[in-house]
Amino acid sequence: MVQWLGWAARGMGTDPVLRVVFFRSQGGREPVREWLLELNRGDRKAIGCDIKTAQFGWPIGMPLIRKLEPGLWEVRSSIERGIARVIFTVEDDVMVLLHGFVKKSAKTPSSDLQVARDRRFSLRGVQ
Repeated sequence: MVQWLGWAARGMGTDPVLRVVFFRSQGGREPVREWLLELNRGDRKAIGCDIKTAQFGWPIGMPLIRKLEPGLWEVRSSIERGIARVIFTVEDDVMVLLHGFVKKSAKTPSSDLQVARDRRFSLRGVQ
């Protein structure tokens, strides 16, 4: 932890590397934003800080960010209820938050991964 704090203080810079946006469905819903609003304030803050660290320090690896497959990564956050994950993709300089959930098992559930894949696919269909 001390090494991370030293690195952060030395030089993530003042400008973000990525712009963060929520995935928006064709119907205008933002599922990750809705999920975050269901969490308590402390959990939202923890997840937000981790997303901000990724935004300003991209690319980052473990333990904060794990690559799931080509084009999909997860932000790994410790929260009061356990371990939260936010699956995202990066398109140019934009981090798109695709899916968020609280893990209940060691492995990322295939259903959660599929939701993120489907949302990523729908992004590509729009572009």
